[in-house]
Amino acid sequence: MSKYFGTDGFRGEANKNLTYEHAIKIGRFLGWYYGKNQGKKARIVIGKDTRRSSYMFEYSLVSGLVASGADAYIMHVTTTPSVSYITRTDKFDCGIMISASHNPYYDNGIKLFNFNGEKMDQAVLDEVEDYIDDKFEIPLAERDEIGKTVDYVSGRNRYMGYLISMGKYSFNGVKVGLDCANGASWTIAKGVFDALGAQTYVINANPDGFNINTNCGSTHIEGLQKYVVDNGLDVGFAFDGDADRCLCVDEKGNVITGDHILYIYGLYMKERGKLINNTVVTTVMSNFGLYKALDKVGIDYEKTKVGDKYVYENMVANGHRIGGEQSGHIIFSKYATTGDGILTALKMMEVYLAKEKPMSVLAEPVVFYPQVLKNVRVKSKPEAQNDPDVQAAVAKVAEQLGENGRILVRESGTEPLIRVMVEAGTHEECEKYVDQVIEVIREKGHIA
Repeated sequence: MSKYFGTDGFRGEANKNLTYEHAIKIGRFLGWYYGKNQGKKARIVIGKDTRRSSYMFEYSLVSGLVASGADAYIMHVTTTPSVSYITRTDKFDCGIMISASHNPYYDNGIKLFNFNGEKMDQAVLDEVEDYIDDKFEIPLAERDEIGKTVDYVSGRNRYMGYLISMGKYSFNGVKVGLDCANGASWTIAKGVFDALGAQTYVINANPDGFNINTNCGSTHIEGLQKYVVDNGLDVGFAFDGDADRCLCVDEKGNVITGDHILYIYGLYMKERGKLINNTVVTTVMSNFGLYKALDKVGIDYEKTKVGDKYVYENMVANGHRIGGEQSGHIIFSKYATTGDGILTALKMMEVYLAKEKPMSVLAEPVVFYPQVLKNVRVKSKPEAQNDPDVQAAVAKVAEQLGENGRILVRESGTEPLIRVMVEAGTHEECEKYVDQVIEVIREKGHIA
């Protein structure tokens, strides 16, 4: 388990858990590491979202990089998937994205990508952490070995061109709403949809450094729901702060979740013979209704731990083409190595236009099951999870649910909690079965 880097980078409150000194050290290490491994100056590209602190971290990272002899290419405000894309296509040694994704403005994060635009290898992250903890020293570059900075806004423009090339059909005449979450997509999304001919309506595209994700975007989609209905739009798309997620809103104002997207596009791929291995990759938190819908159309599925990192690892290991999370983190492995919210929106537009059906009709087969999730604070997660009586209680619930629901009991990755989740035909059933398991955890003395 990493000390600083989680499944989505080094994240924390700016200058509290994640400081400018951390950023300098990360830059120092990466500039030195990639330079020494190839015997020449490292080339490293950096992007950031719209948080006030992102500028501080950008300058700190650049300072560390050039002090270690690397050349830093600055894309300025841009999306996480654009950094991944440019790292891969422009052959950078690695990429850095400054963002805390869907978190509030006072948080920030540093995400690292390898040369292929994938999340950084764990072995390298371990070395970064050792350097942060002063376990070894690295030399400063001197004289002509000191690195330089390069304005690389052209990289962002090329990424926009790539997205536009993904538009298989003209969007002419389609009224599309975009919620940019006052985040990184505000510089990109509208231009892409305009170029493809849509009548584009944009909200929450006025970042001020503090309003990123605030009552907007994919984590607060109710604003877009109302906007789509009030303005008679055909469809809406909501991104998060760094635009690696996308949720949709249909013409009636209903939310189209990541689970719906996996079904809609997975079926579209299957119908065209493009769904290699006939499999969609999900996480264990996808709704039971998705699995029932996939069963009906004969599509197989894999279930991974929560986190797009695990979804992508499964896709790579097994050659699957589509996977993602209910939160809207969707990966199309033919086109990207990470979740890409704008690409997801374009792919949903492709299905919408190809099938000539409203988004509400496309999503109709996925009927969500009622779900109840309760968190139980415990003394020891492994002891509570592995208690034979707790396991027996879980097995009993699973047997009672049969094919009409499911139970999931898992440990929190960050807190001393056991999460007990049940999906069933009614909310009352969910409550009953969740409480049944929690009572056994209580009786066995595991609750803190």
